[in-house]
Amino acid sequence: MSRSLNSTITTALTADLIQPFFAVDLLFDSPNQVYLWNGVGTRSLTSDSGTNSYAGAGELLQIDPIEEASDISARGATISLSGIDNSSSSLFVKALGTPYQGRVCNIYFGVFDSSGNPSNIEEIFSGYMDQMNIDEGAETTTITLTVENKLVSLERPAGTRYTSAYQRERHPDANGTGNPDLGLDFVVGLQTKKIIWGAIPE
Repeated sequence: MSRSLNSTITTALTADLIQPFFAVDLLFDSPNQVYLWNGVGTRSLTSDSGTNSYAGAGELLQIDPIEEASDISARGATISLSGIDNSSSSLFVKALGTPYQGRVCNIYFGVFDSSGNPSNIEEIFSGYMDQMNIDEGAETTTITLTVENKLVSLERPAGTRYTSAYQRERHPDANGTGNPDLGLDFVVGLQTKKIIWGAIPE
């Protein structure tokens, strides 16, 4: 699938010296969101969703190659963060005690210009946190997070039933009348109903 990049990034990519970087949003339930980038120090980075402060994780933040296909198959992503201090890291505490499955994870790409200023970052992947594996050592921990592509929702059954009981449960107050939606009350009868096309009813 082709992507467009903002003009700042495309200009920076034509320079003799290219300084790319990646950033990650781990959107745990508020106020536990985590923003990381694979550099040093804290950077204020701007994406389509706004401006946030990203903590530098350096080479400790690893992102496996992100694959895309020409079809609509759901390819996931894997993020790992190593060297986490067991005794003082708030990220380690969040990994142990914060609900994460189904929360959004965004991965961005950006480039520094010749003056060392970061471009507006572009989203290259967005999905839902799936599995978090914690490899706890004596002093430090490595966290590996697998992220499902949002397209995976297309592979899950919707669970919708075209029955009167389901319709009444979903819409107990139809159009503010105080009565349930009765639109599917006649579905069962239609299965055995005989309809003679073109005949004049007696």
